[in-house]
Amino acid sequence: MSADTQQRTIRCLVAKVGLDGHDRGAHVISRALRDAGFEVIYSGLHRSPEEIVQAAVQEDVDVLGISILSGAHNTLVPKVVDGLREYGAFKDTLLLVGGIIPEEDEADLREMGVAEVFGPGTSTDEMVGFIRENVPER
Repeated sequence: MSADTQQRTIRCLVAKVGLDGHDRGAHVISRALRDAGFEVIYSGLHRSPEEIVQAAVQEDVDVLGISILSGAHNTLVPKVVDGLREYGAFKDTLLLVGGIIPEEDEADLREMGVAEVFGPGTSTDEMVGFIRENVPER
């Protein structure tokens, strides 16, 4: 991590995509990231992939964390990835997915560019550490 990254506050967008209305985990993660010193933006519920991409680009976030429990991750996450690529923001954005993701789908998500998949029971310390170690330098 460069000196600029250490001095600059890491900006994170925690996003709820699709029709998934369960956001307790997203709130817990948002608080944990805030308490770790990150700047956190929460998308609110029921956002389209396009809205999430727009927010990530407009807010110039370093990290985009998608919380999804609906089972639609194989449909919605690729749309987010495509949108980030379209805006040239993919290489500068650490993309994380958390929630209920079947183990057999994790490899496909990583192959499309998701840096890490965090399932139930993952400690917030582990997430914070992963972000600090992997946030793209700017």
